[in-house]
Amino acid sequence: MSPSTDFTMQVSQAAETQKTRWPVHVEVRLKSRSTSRFDTIRTHVHAWMSTFDRINLSSTLDGWEDVPELAASVERIVTSESSCASVSLPVDEMALQIHVYQPCDSDAFEEFSNSNNEDDDETMAATVRELPNRSWEGLWDSLIYEDNIKMKLLDYIHATLVFSDAGVDFNLVSWNRVVLLHGPPGTGKTSLCRALSQKLSIRLSQRYSHARLLEINSHSLFSKWFSESGKLVQRLFTSISELADEEDAFLFVLIDEVESLTAARASAMAGTEPSDGLRVVNALLTQLDKLKHRKNVLVMSTSNLVKAIDSAFVDRADIVQYIDLPPREAIYEILRTCLCEIMNRRIVSSVNVPSLQQALMYERTAPSQTSTMVSNSSNSHEKSEILGIRLLALATQCRAQKMSGRALRRLPVLALARYIGAGTHISSESAESKSRYGGSTKGSIGTSSSADVDTWLAGMESVVADQGKQRENLL
Repeated sequence: MSPSTDFTMQVSQAAETQKTRWPVHVEVRLKSRSTSRFDTIRTHVHAWMSTFDRINLSSTLDGWEDVPELAASVERIVTSESSCASVSLPVDEMALQIHVYQPCDSDAFEEFSNSNNEDDDETMAATVRELPNRSWEGLWDSLIYEDNIKMKLLDYIHATLVFSDAGVDFNLVSWNRVVLLHGPPGTGKTSLCRALSQKLSIRLSQRYSHARLLEINSHSLFSKWFSESGKLVQRLFTSISELADEEDAFLFVLIDEVESLTAARASAMAGTEPSDGLRVVNALLTQLDKLKHRKNVLVMSTSNLVKAIDSAFVDRADIVQYIDLPPREAIYEILRTCLCEIMNRRIVSSVNVPSLQQALMYERTAPSQTSTMVSNSSNSHEKSEILGIRLLALATQCRAQKMSGRALRRLPVLALARYIGAGTHISSESAESKSRYGGSTKGSIGTSSSADVDTWLAGMESVVADQGKQRENLL
């Protein structure tokens, strides 16, 4: 063997040894009554996953039920987002990061009053909710944005933890752990903050034993007594600091409609804003500067009117992210998930709903004479193709109407109420469920079969057209 050949083999072996291992997050949800230790479950899951040759990303895994130690305690195992563009990876190319968590079943929250004596207002200043919470399971996946916004936010939190753990000098490298999401109403800014809190409470479960989300009621921090509003802000943030003293807990602080608190000080200086509002802005900025040294606190804020926010607050935000109305592709995914859900609940007869990539391919290759009615075809593949093309057309119509994500998810309800008929297309199983939970099953509800998908598509198309006409009347 020549020296050059030997050198080439050594380089190849070194490259194989240093092969890229993609971080893959695995979320393991435990049963509510499980008493197993998290580290024990983590070990069993790692051993089980190591037996696979290849694993799909962003998917629900099965087969763990055959492992007795997992079957007794685990409720679900999923692989979540990865920076890898592939849909699957060999196990030896994965750097598995297994997160075991047990969600809180209660949807109850604790209320924070903004008063400290009987003479003060009794308005609720904030609510505190334990995380992860079962009621927010699936919220992260239901939010669909372009530009990979969700991954950017996760990577930002990871970066702040790396710098904190390394003890980086704040005087040389600064970060504030403040996120500002702004954009039109109904684009999911508040929901994204809640979903991010839920996701991070799972991702950080090995580091922090539990997490809390504190949602601030901005309007309650303005007192009827002149000059008292600044004190109310200080009092609330004192309570936040006390919660953050618990070092094994991560605290998320959400300030919704932050423009209510941070109206531009320039207006106050010009005499158009009360000086009490100026005190509120100053108090909030001071408290944020104190919180930035807490590695277990993240401040999130939302606004529909970012231009009304004081520039000093905007400058303190590490991330200022615009959340736009969904593009056509995101609208298709939202409509697809809505349709799949009502099919799963047997309100609509089941048809295979194609993925976005499949629908785009059908749209490019479909002949112009293709039927527009799903029920006209007896072939399941053809039904799926027609459905994908119609959903894309509906997505185009919704985009033209500049519909928000909130408005899009109302379409199935409005379609049933206005164009289909609420009393005629609910399956018997749905009626039984309703009866079991105390609802009425009188009349024809529960006696009819599920509606066909053509009826529902036509209903949603009519709702979108009708809302377009209503918008014109507002202009």
